Amino acid sequence: MPAEAPEPEPGEGQALVEVEFVNITFVETQMRAGNAPFPMKEPPVVLGNGVGGVVTAVGPGADAGLVGRRVVSGTGGTGAYAELVAVDAGGMLEVPDGVALDEAVALLADGRTAVMMLRAAEPRPGERVLVEAAAGGVGTLLVQLAKAAGAVVVAAAGGPRKAELPLGLGADEAVDYREPGWTEKAGKIDVVLDGVGGQVAREAFTLLGTGGRMVSFGLASGEWANIPEEDAASRGVTLVKPAATPEQLREFTQSALAEAAAGRLKPVIGQRFPLEGAADAHTAIESRSTVGKTLLEVRRA
Repeated sequence: MPAEAPEPEPGEGQALVEVEFVNITFVETQMRAGNAPFPMKEPPVVLGNGVGGVVTAVGPGADAGLVGRRVVSGTGGTGAYAELVAVDAGGMLEVPDGVALDEAVALLADGRTAVMMLRAAEPRPGERVLVEAAAGGVGTLLVQLAKAAGAVVVAAAGGPRKAELPLGLGADEAVDYREPGWTEKAGKIDVVLDGVGGQVAREAFTLLGTGGRMVSFGLASGEWANIPEEDAASRGVTLVKPAATPEQLREFTQSALAEAAAGRLKPVIGQRFPLEGAADAHTAIESRSTVGKTLLEVRRA
């Protein structure tokens, strides 16, 4: 619930950001519900790990020239659902000219993930790429990136409205994985970009043959795909498990921002809630009714 907190002061090497938009991730809804796939800090805790805004002050050792700049930044795992946050000045990313701040925030985590997954999968021109959760924040970006790489993109989403959305982003085909027999409609696939996990991912796996690759980036179903390595090996399929250094993760986000600045990548912001409506935003995400990215907006008087 909304509450007042002391105004943060930027410490050594930090910058104070006046927040305009906050990134929300599915994992944060799980943290709030007590179902996070990793330990959560002891409550009370301010959730959120991504913000966009303007630098208003810097601490000792940070570049004073950052004041007034538009930036996006992680917050170290928590603390983003706030009007002001103090972050590591060296970890911030300046928003390129031509990119709106809300779009930059939408690309902060999802853009990084999408770029990393696509590079890990390495789809070749003409290969058929199945993008699960294709109407979600990461999925809508993967559709665009895979299409730009020359792939034939098959978008998989839950429900007819969600299946329609990626067609407008360049997907060649779309299937509704809530429909029985959806895999028959999808046909043979070379690469699965798995954002759902669970039964949907296991069904998608059956579409892969020799030389196929499967990369998992999300668990919208609440569980990972958990495909046994021996099952993959028997089909000649590679289960790709991306790994990246902090420097590489930063470069992935920069790449997504650069693509947006060049007009080649457009995040879908499907829902916006006021900062004080964070609980409502979580409810909407958990209901599976959202599309694209969900953001919190800080609305000052």
